Amino acid sequence: MAQRVTWHLPEIALSAQTVHRNDRPQGKSQPKNKRRKTTRSAGNMAYVGSKFKWHKSKRYREDVIATAKATGCVLQFWNSLLVGDELTLLSIMDDDEYSYLIDAIYDTSNIEEWKNFRFNYRGLRLWSLTYEQELTTPLHITASRGFADCLDLLLQRGANVDLAPGGVTALHESCENCQPECTKLLLAYGANPNAVSEDGLMPLHVCTSPESLECAKHLLQYGATINGHSLDENDTPLHVAARHGLPHHVDLYLSYGTALDEQNDEGFTPLNSACSQPQELQDLERYYKVCQRLLEAGASLHIKDQDKHTPLHMACKNVNPDIVDLLLAKGACVNDMDYGGEAPMHNVLKVVCYKASHQPERIVRALLNYGSIRVWPGALPKVLKHCSESPRTIEVLLNAYSHLKVTDTWLESVSTEAFEKHKDFYESVFSLAMKPRSLQHLARCRVRTFLEGRLHKVVPELDLPTFIKNYLLLDYRGYVH
Repeated sequence: MAQRVTWHLPEIALSAQTVHRNDRPQGKSQPKNKRRKTTRSAGNMAYVGSKFKWHKSKRYREDVIATAKATGCVLQFWNSLLVGDELTLLSIMDDDEYSYLIDAIYDTSNIEEWKNFRFNYRGLRLWSLTYEQELTTPLHITASRGFADCLDLLLQRGANVDLAPGGVTALHESCENCQPECTKLLLAYGANPNAVSEDGLMPLHVCTSPESLECAKHLLQYGATINGHSLDENDTPLHVAARHGLPHHVDLYLSYGTALDEQNDEGFTPLNSACSQPQELQDLERYYKVCQRLLEAGASLHIKDQDKHTPLHMACKNVNPDIVDLLLAKGACVNDMDYGGEAPMHNVLKVVCYKASHQPERIVRALLNYGSIRVWPGALPKVLKHCSESPRTIEVLLNAYSHLKVTDTWLESVSTEAFEKHKDFYESVFSLAMKPRSLQHLARCRVRTFLEGRLHKVVPELDLPTFIKNYLLLDYRGYVH
């Protein structure tokens, strides 16, 4: 598969068949938001500027084949690679005249087409203002497409297994495209399992889908570094697996002794990474399993990122009720404040209108039962406005107060559509403007106040009917009274 490399060209070089490439500096890049440093010398404070990257120029390449201009056997060889035509590849490679094609570097971009758009701004639209050369090799093409027999032929004839003209090796390509047979074959022929791409990623870092599990197994069996860090974000493979919700990858890395609480440049541990990743409804279970495995292995749930967000803050923001229940049961602090002075309760209430299908009412209920701070009563109309599409969330929230001052502002905060859709519930809410809360509700509030912070432990142990236990824990009834 072609790899894209950006080239910044002087105007005079646009017609050249080869282009000038800049070196990428070796070593780890500077952390984000790094503070400026000063040093004391002879009693004075001297300013030392931040380090910057210097790009050293290379020579023009002379070995690139432009596929748009390829003809004859060169073109036939290229087309055979694309479809995995083993017999044609074999016949061409066995010809001494074309043996160089084994390690040929192909440019799959079209510089003539780019030049046509270069100064046509109407046609340019999303086109890049700089020419982007896309380089690939026979190994990259066959490995990314899963043509193991063709790949084996190339390797038997001495193809350079770690060649990376476009910034990544063929091993990166096979792992990223989930081709375990090709991955194993490359490793058997000596591919470096810890090769670093131009983007600072090792092959384990590109195992980002469930189907890449077998590739990850092969990499580790051939000596891949389990705690290798990416260049830009300082991620370990466990960070990557957690961020993509891959429980089986997490199990695999844990079995190889990966570091549980390693922090990346944003201050995320793997647990933070799993909790912070936006999650669709169908992904909730996968991310829950990841968090469950990490916590069972001993991951800390109290480590905060740069903005002082805990895993609980993040799980509330992404509205994953099962993860929130898990974190609370393991001892997460329900009232920890982030850098902006917001608790987990604030995080979930801000996204209820976008995540109503994720059952945000479960999170609000759990937080309150674990002793979360409540919303200032004066802000309830604003909460009502943004959460009206989730009447259960509103019900749980209102049942945490013994007295409510319902005004016309409340009525104006609920849209006509939401009121008509949940008419019975909102009529029960607005009726509180003319009557006090019921004696039953007041008794519940008294018990909850007495057991503040211990409700989740004490109530299940009480010798009471299940109905009353659920009532004390703010179970849903479809109305307020």
